[in-house]
Amino acid sequence: MFGLETGVFILLVFCLLAACAFEFINGFHDTANAVATVIYTNSLQPTQAVVWSGIVNFIGVITGGVGVGMSIVNLLPVELLIDQNVYHSIAMVLALLFSAIIWNFGTWYFGLPASSSHTLIGAIIGVGLGYALLPDNAMGVAAVNWDKVKEVFSALLLSPLIGFSLAIVLMFTLRRTLNKQIRKQIFDEPTPGETPPGWIRMLLIFTCTLVSFFHGRNDGQKGIGLVMLILIGVLPTFFALDTSIDIAQLKPDLAKVQQITARIDTAHLSKSDMERLQKINTSITNLAPVVAANTYKKEEALLIRKALLTISSNSKKLIASEDVKLSAADKDELRATAVKEEKGIRKFTDHAPFWVILMISLSLGFGTMIGWKRIVVTVGEKIGKSHLTYAQGASAELVAATTIGLASWYTLPVSTTHALSSGIAGSMVASKGIKNLQAKTVQSILLAWVLTLPAAILLSATLFMLFRWILS
Repeated sequence: MFGLETGVFILLVFCLLAACAFEFINGFHDTANAVATVIYTNSLQPTQAVVWSGIVNFIGVITGGVGVGMSIVNLLPVELLIDQNVYHSIAMVLALLFSAIIWNFGTWYFGLPASSSHTLIGAIIGVGLGYALLPDNAMGVAAVNWDKVKEVFSALLLSPLIGFSLAIVLMFTLRRTLNKQIRKQIFDEPTPGETPPGWIRMLLIFTCTLVSFFHGRNDGQKGIGLVMLILIGVLPTFFALDTSIDIAQLKPDLAKVQQITARIDTAHLSKSDMERLQKINTSITNLAPVVAANTYKKEEALLIRKALLTISSNSKKLIASEDVKLSAADKDELRATAVKEEKGIRKFTDHAPFWVILMISLSLGFGTMIGWKRIVVTVGEKIGKSHLTYAQGASAELVAATTIGLASWYTLPVSTTHALSSGIAGSMVASKGIKNLQAKTVQSILLAWVLTLPAAILLSATLFMLFRWILS
């Protein structure tokens, strides 16, 4: 199938199954983030909570698009995917998958709400650095897209701080604005085994649903990105570009980009901006014959993808540069045009077949229904010293859902685990001060947070070198 040797095809199937396993583990690893509050406030029974969360996660992935997933794929430059030896691409994929699964499963086993996002991104960086260490590699550390890494990690690092702070603000606001009777209902600890009042129960189920939905739209897309990384690496002729779109549709977008860049006064450009402009013009020139003919050879797909991504990323940076001397009105117009044309160009590269989205949706949904208890206990009982109140549960989940939803809107991967755990911690601090946190648990979570990135990088780089040696 796809013109692959039998051995390569078997390895490809194994890689796809391993990607499903990663997303399955991601499901039960992160389930606690959505269901801990409804379980510990007796709003839903555990079975009801995880089944409902699994269904909503599935819906979130199906409706989420591929923007966040493509931010994962684009952490690695296209050069790393261009390898005539398909076994080298498989070595890259296996290293990513094994390192992510090992760390995710290990932290789940010890009940630590570590971040699947950190794990996967660390694994991708590890592969890039492992590639940089190869003796025949001329790219060096450029084997990692560091600009994209900075963008992604800004989101990952800020999300827990935002979650912690907003939870405190929300708890403070609720205390000041609600009347005494309602305030007593939601701020007092729940009676063990007693179902909350109907309106509180509905509120908590609603916030649980929001977290589950946005978790699917964000974390589910990471699984889609992982599968597309596999498919682009092993089968670039079929998956590097969206073959359902005529390449001739690029013509007006490329023409507009040329119009934009032609208006820039090159006399004032820095060396780096001049290089960006040259890369854009070279890529457009190389694409012109393909666009005019409305056809291309399958083996050219990856090179076309590289040219499109080069135009997209460099035009955006060029328009944003302070060295581009234009009036404020012209710059605003050009910036708006660049964003519009970037989306037109990226529709050819940022795609995923429906079967990939469905496969990841099912993996995440089923994973959500299994293995939830270990981390639920940590989130529900061990972050704060006092029992989780209705106000704390609703505040933490509302903050987490908002953070994840905004990140998904801007196609940035964030950690659902960190967003909700920090929200729980913030709500505990807002109730009874910093002493209301269980120091040992918080230290363990922070340690997992700090160690996840270097551990995933080291594990992935080591496995990449090992698999590449074996498969070569």
